[in-house]
Amino acid sequence: MNSLVVIFMILGCALAQQRPQAQPLGKVISILKQLYDLSPDGSFQWSYDSENGISASEQGSVKQIGNEAGVVVQGQYSYPSPTGENVVIQYIADENGFQPQGSVLPTPPPIPEAILRSLAYNAAHPEEDDQHQKPGPGKRY
Repeated sequence: MNSLVVIFMILGCALAQQRPQAQPLGKVISILKQLYDLSPDGSFQWSYDSENGISASEQGSVKQIGNEAGVVVQGQYSYPSPTGENVVIQYIADENGFQPQGSVLPTPPPIPEAILRSLAYNAAHPEEDDQHQKPGPGKRY
């Protein structure tokens, strides 16, 4: 039994010393065009195009949002899909969050007709909502 333990320990040490071969890196993709500009007022713009069809650009500026300064940006990126289609995503990021647009992004299903009628009815009859907001004398929810 002890000899088996010693054999497995020696085998384990021998295997632990073997190092896996480094995997070769993929093809290096060259940047064909790259621009970057930062202004003293905090505004900026950058862009790049690569040889594999990927490109991106963005412009941003400082904006006063409430009591704080924030950055508002808009930009786009594009890449070739596996099917060969050129995918383009445009976006705005501001006080309302990140807002992307593009033909490949999922969209919510349409609102059912019954829900639309209900919303229209509620908007046309706000007084019914007011009656249910405040309990009358001696009434509880």
